[in-house]
Amino acid sequence: MLVKRVGLFVIIAVLLGAACGSAEETPEAQPGAEDTAAASCEKESLPLLEEGQLTIATDKPAYPPWFEGNDPSNGKGFEGAVAYAVAEEMGFTADEVTWVVEPFNKSYAPGPKDFDFDINQISISPKRDEAVDFSTGYYTVNQALVALKGSSVAGVASLEDLKDHKLGAQVGTTSFGYIQQYIQPSEQPFAYDNTNDAKSALRAEQIDGIVVDLPTAFFITAVEIPGSEVVGQFVTQGEAEEFGLLFEDGSPLVDCVNQAIQSLTDDGTLAEIQDEWLSQAVDAPVIE
Repeated sequence: MLVKRVGLFVIIAVLLGAACGSAEETPEAQPGAEDTAAASCEKESLPLLEEGQLTIATDKPAYPPWFEGNDPSNGKGFEGAVAYAVAEEMGFTADEVTWVVEPFNKSYAPGPKDFDFDINQISISPKRDEAVDFSTGYYTVNQALVALKGSSVAGVASLEDLKDHKLGAQVGTTSFGYIQQYIQPSEQPFAYDNTNDAKSALRAEQIDGIVVDLPTAFFITAVEIPGSEVVGQFVTQGEAEEFGLLFEDGSPLVDCVNQAIQSLTDDGTLAEIQDEWLSQAVDAPVIE
């Protein structure tokens, strides 16, 4: 009887020892997994369209204040500077960045993309996010109204005051969506293929005003259309509107780019770029 009890004690001790041993071994695997995740954002490990090159897309023309001289590769303008700051944070030199043209309205269509990411004042929205992926926001923006000085919309103070006016914007943009959803004019808003066409219609007085994002509004009135003015900026409806970098749906680059944007935010680089290239929203009255 004593022998049987001793044998039973030995079996229990062996089982307990095995259980303790497996519990101690589990944590040892964790650091390796973290190292692998970190290594995936090393430049050499990134799944790029072209090996060793970061391919960035934007529309043409690439106009101020987002770009300068219709040449994204010079790194000037707010989005030109942001693109190169993100590239540098990810380990790319300027000559390792390649630019391609991607029309705005095509950028968020479903399907494969001929770029690693697109930067083109593309607002993050749930509908677009169904077909593509976005980075975290790199700029929070308000919409604004531009009109000719002395026009029928000059001095308006509310959305209600705009309902009987002819308004236009680039089709497919959040500017056009703002007219439709929040201003809801009595006359169907005028849709243009691009912002240049909308500006031409305003110059010709075919419409009373155009809706664009606020920094673009400041540039239009200061440089492009003499005798025009920023009537005001619109109050944010719902969640704040943010521009994000756009990726092919399911792109494994998103997390790494988000890390770069977070670093540029934390060290103040994004704020410095904004201060250099964009006018401040406080300079425009608010249309309630």
